[in-house]
Amino acid sequence: MAARQKILIVDDDNNIAELISLYLTKEMFETRIAGDGEEALTYFREFDPNLVILDLMLPGKDGYEVCREIRQIRDTPIIMLSAKGETFDKVLGLELGADDYVIKPFDSKELVARVKAVLRRYKTAPAKTPSETPNAKIVEYPHLVVNQTNYSVIYNDQSIDMPPKEIELLYFIASHPNQVFTREQLLDHIWGFDYIGDTRTVDVHIKRLREKIKDYGNWSIATVWGIGYKFEVKRS
Repeated sequence: MAARQKILIVDDDNNIAELISLYLTKEMFETRIAGDGEEALTYFREFDPNLVILDLMLPGKDGYEVCREIRQIRDTPIIMLSAKGETFDKVLGLELGADDYVIKPFDSKELVARVKAVLRRYKTAPAKTPSETPNAKIVEYPHLVVNQTNYSVIYNDQSIDMPPKEIELLYFIASHPNQVFTREQLLDHIWGFDYIGDTRTVDVHIKRLREKIKDYGNWSIATVWGIGYKFEVKRS
C-alpha cells in the first residue's frame, strides 16, 4: 500500500485549519497543523510534507518569511492562503516561491482540487549527475548549459540552483531559439492544462530566471511586448 502524501497546514485560526484537515483527510492525505511561523518551520523539518498550505497572516514570522525560509531548504510545493486579494500580494507570494495563491474565504472542495493539481504537476528533480544517455535533453550556448535530463544548469562555469519548473521553462525556450511563445503557450506546456492559475506565473518565473542568468553576448531571454517571450539568439 502506497504511503499517504503529507500536507502541512499553517494557520493561526484553528477552526479553518481543522476544516482543511478534515477535507484533506477524507481524500486520504495525512495532515499536520501548525499555528504560527516558528512552529511551521519546526514541523516542516520533522514532518517532511509533500505540500504546505500556508496562511500569510501569522503571529511572529508571517507567511512570506516562512515561505522564504522553506525555499532555502527545499522546493516543496506551497499554496498560500490570504484574505488579501490585491495583485501586489499575489505577485509577492509567487516571487517568494509559492506555487498557488488562494483568497479567503474559499471553498474547501476547490482548495482540495488545487492541492491535487499542484501535486500532480510537481515533480522531484533527479539527482544532478552527468548524463550518459544519447538522448539527453541538453542545450548549450556560450557560458550556458541547460540539462533537463539531470535537471542541472551551468552558467559561467558555475552550477545554478533552480526549482524544476524554472529549469523546464529555461530548457523549453532555449531549445527553440528565436521562437516567440505566448504566456498561455508556456503555461500550458510547462504547467499543464489542469493548472489552476494565471499567466502571471510565467512572468514571475521569467523574472527569477533573469535574476539568476544574465544575458550574454549573442543570447538573451527577451520580452516580446504584447505577446510573450523568446530565447533570442543573434547569429554572428
